[in-house]
Amino acid sequence: MAAPQGSFRCEVEKSQDQYGAKVTTIKCQGRLVTENARELTELVKPLIPLGGRIVIDLGDLNYLDSSGLGALAGLKVSAINQGFCILELVNVMPRVLELLRITNLKQLFSS
Repeated sequence: MAAPQGSFRCEVEKSQDQYGAKVTTIKCQGRLVTENARELTELVKPLIPLGGRIVIDLGDLNYLDSSGLGALAGLKVSAINQGFCILELVNVMPRVLELLRITNLKQLFSS
């Protein structure tokens, strides 16, 4: 079910890949903006030390502001610095890809 207009929602799915490694998928819906960017950070940050792969699915995200972008970048940097997990974005909409490119953050998420 899609998030109501103007709201943000995340669903967490835990699974394993074909090698038995832990995969946590966070499906984001709605608008990731100043008012709720912290919600995503508080959900994902505790997962980083647990290791495995964290996949943030942005397929149902219809808007992202600078705070939302900052939350995603901060989570990626935390994952890199702690070295326990791989954090990646999937189903990134063209508008978000362009925003990552303009802000020189595309390379951060390409690694």
